[in-house]
Amino acid sequence: MMNQLSSIICRIFFFVALLLLFVALWEKFIRLFGWTMTFMPYEPGRIFEISAVLMIFVISLLLREIREELKIKK
Repeated sequence: MMNQLSSIICRIFFFVALLLLFVALWEKFIRLFGWTMTFMPYEPGRIFEISAVLMIFVISLLLREIREELKIKK
C-alpha cells in the first residue's frame, strides 16, 4: 500500500514539476516581448525554484524506495 501511494505521489509531483518548469520557461520567453501572464503572481525564477523543490521530493522518495528494496534483498 505504501509503495503504491509513494509511486502515485512521485508521479504527481513529477508531472507538476514539469508543468511548472514549462510555465516558467514560457513566462520568461513572453517577457522578452513585454507581455506577462497575469494569473501568475510569481517571477519565472521563483516558479523554477518551486519546480526544483518538487523534483527534490521526487528524488528523495525514489531513493527511499531503492533503500527499502536493498534491505529486502539482504
